[in-house]
Amino acid sequence: MIAYIEGNILLKKDKFIIVEANHIGYKVFVSAKTVLKVPEKGTDVKLFCFQNVKEDALDLYGFLTHEELEFFEVLMDIRGVGPKSALDIASLGSLERIKDKILKGDLKIFEGIPGIGAKKAMTIILELTGKIKMLDNAKLKGPADSAQDALMGLGFSKEQAKEALKSIPADVKNTEDRVTLALQSLGKK
Repeated sequence: MIAYIEGNILLKKDKFIIVEANHIGYKVFVSAKTVLKVPEKGTDVKLFCFQNVKEDALDLYGFLTHEELEFFEVLMDIRGVGPKSALDIASLGSLERIKDKILKGDLKIFEGIPGIGAKKAMTIILELTGKIKMLDNAKLKGPADSAQDALMGLGFSKEQAKEALKSIPADVKNTEDRVTLALQSLGKK
């Protein structure tokens, strides 16, 4: 599975670029937004990739940041959204702008994308709203939150878990270690 590619741009077109890496040319489909951002022919580029394996094709889709790749993968999980539509959605603007429009329920953001009418746009917005919030929450959670969730899963209240985690030294980062120390702290009370 190809997840990342770095190489020289041999050819740059509207919907794809060809990247030479180790004397092999890879056709990488990119969004219109990415085409504008990648350097010109003859310069190096670094792309995070999604490899789409089908019965009759092996396609690569490239992204300048890992966050764009993650968003593309989330789009691909929606029934009825294929890689080309996901790439078109990804090219609608900045990732934050797209997320903002989706969270606001703005159906107009999908106007002009082939194969996405009002009904499919509503489905995409409904499914993406929850997934975007989950992705954003996962990024905000640190080890303390994971440890807190684990303690709450063991039956402790949120307040008990928070209080027990406060007593743990800051240099302890591993969630398992934090939970173990918190349990020891809670057992003494």
